[in-house]
Amino acid sequence: MSSDWAASALGWWADAGVDTIVGEEPRDWLKPASKSPAAAPLAFSAPAATMPDTLEAFQAWLLGGDMPLASPAPRIGPAGDPGAGLMVLTDMPSADDVRAGHLLSGEAGALFDRMLAAIGRGRDTIYLAPLSPTRTATGTLDAASARALAGIARRHVGLAAPRALLLFGDTCAKILLGSAVAGTRGRWHEIDTEGGKIKTLVTIRPEKLLNQPALKRLAWEDLQRLKEGLTE
Repeated sequence: MSSDWAASALGWWADAGVDTIVGEEPRDWLKPASKSPAAAPLAFSAPAATMPDTLEAFQAWLLGGDMPLASPAPRIGPAGDPGAGLMVLTDMPSADDVRAGHLLSGEAGALFDRMLAAIGRGRDTIYLAPLSPTRTATGTLDAASARALAGIARRHVGLAAPRALLLFGDTCAKILLGSAVAGTRGRWHEIDTEGGKIKTLVTIRPEKLLNQPALKRLAWEDLQRLKEGLTE
């Protein structure tokens, strides 16, 4: 294990307010949290025939195909290793990402890297992808675009076939699970894809963690649940 990795992981632990590796009380990580029922996730509405059926072709389609969001912003596609077993999905490129040319850049990206290091991963050992490869002018999605992107995301996840999927933020959670982060984090879910069911976890997006550092402890819990789920 490199000293850089260890320093990065310790930095995230400190940011998260963690001062002990093992809690004093035992915890059943597999026990579902008590939550109110979520709304139904958005249905698969993008015409399946218009989307490629291999991952390589799908990645190329994301960058040059007919997508539901009309925007002059450049497209930013997936990055990392699709065979790594962990797929991370974010909603769309930020303004900083558009300037940098890759997802999760700047301060949010630095925090994301520390989050990965805390579970023994790096960008080369995950598959990072956007719901939409282009950013809207407002940075938000309307209902019609969200419905179309739900189908696109399910095809993408099914083709990548990860052991686990991590969703960042309310938009991804609402589109694929039917409820925001507050109603979905803290327990495992399954989403249906054409390639089968994929176990899925939700956490808080790095941009929000920067603005509300007190939430880092919750994100730390999510990361530990993710790490355990990947080793089962």
